[in-house]
Amino acid sequence: MDTALRMLDEGGIEAFGVRALAKELGVGPMTLYTYFRGKEELLDAVRGQLLDTASLTCLHGDWQHRVRTICQRLRQLILDHPCLIHLLSTRPLSGRDAADAAEALLRTLTEAGFDEETAARTYTMLLGHVLGVTSLEVQLAAEHEDPDRRRHIRDTMTGLDPKRHPALVAHTAALRRTAGGDAQFEFGLELIIAGLERHTVLK
Repeated sequence: MDTALRMLDEGGIEAFGVRALAKELGVGPMTLYTYFRGKEELLDAVRGQLLDTASLTCLHGDWQHRVRTICQRLRQLILDHPCLIHLLSTRPLSGRDAADAAEALLRTLTEAGFDEETAARTYTMLLGHVLGVTSLEVQLAAEHEDPDRRRHIRDTMTGLDPKRHPALVAHTAALRRTAGGDAQFEFGLELIIAGLERHTVLK
């Protein structure tokens, strides 16, 4: 699994497969097919190993603390291994590991007193926040490493017509300061939790 994870981190999902992994390991593809029926099953196994390291189950504290911890650990895991963006967004509940992670969050919400529909909607919203904001962070980090891309973005923003886009021009500096990072992620997460707290009061 360590070799598979390294290949995914270095080359991404598209370049990864059973044959590529077999070549890297110096074995025939049929050797791996003994353990995995195909690429998707292999990807599930990699994701399982990663999610196990995040320790998302058996958390303690109030529901707000547990929700924060699950979301923060997922985000950090994705930042460390961006391939998880694909593995969680395309196959969110496939495999025992993903089901365990979903169970931890849904159980937390249920124990907080949310009904089934609200807990389900909240689970989807929180997963969307983690994947959406962290995907943007990964994209921004890649753009930062590309001088041509940085120059193109800078030229685009400085070339905006203030008459057509007055609000965008006025907020350009603030958008640059707040795009991605811990503060932006926590800002959104705390808004969601505050909304959930208000929902419990109004019930």
